[in-house]
Amino acid sequence: MISTRGRYSIRILLDLAEHRSGDYIPMKDMAQRQDISLKYIGKIMPLLKTAGLVDSTHGIGGGYRLTRAPEQYTLWEILQVAEGDMAPVSCLQKDADACQRAAECRTLPVWEKYYALTRDYFSSITLADLLNTPLPDSYVI
Repeated sequence: MISTRGRYSIRILLDLAEHRSGDYIPMKDMAQRQDISLKYIGKIMPLLKTAGLVDSTHGIGGGYRLTRAPEQYTLWEILQVAEGDMAPVSCLQKDADACQRAAECRTLPVWEKYYALTRDYFSSITLADLLNTPLPDSYVI
């Protein structure tokens, strides 16, 4: 399941993509447009900055902006930053110890395929794709 932090991370980066002009965008502007509390955005932005997804500056004219073009951000990358390891079972997590039951595990192929489908699906969608998606009557992720 994708948490609120994952969904909001996508919305915040999409907002930055939609309003990018080269200038830094204040958090309060993103919070207002996305109807996300400033406090919650304040918890997400350091994660996105540490991962190199956004750049920031303080003071007058300060805020955040994307570090790359929207075409270069996949939802998979964003979700991994926000959610951490997205493996559906612990034995598929990065750097997991080898499972002693893997050789006779009848469910492992199910989890591997589910993980591959999820990874491939979210890797195939960029912020640019979302920007080019026509808006329905209500804009909510």
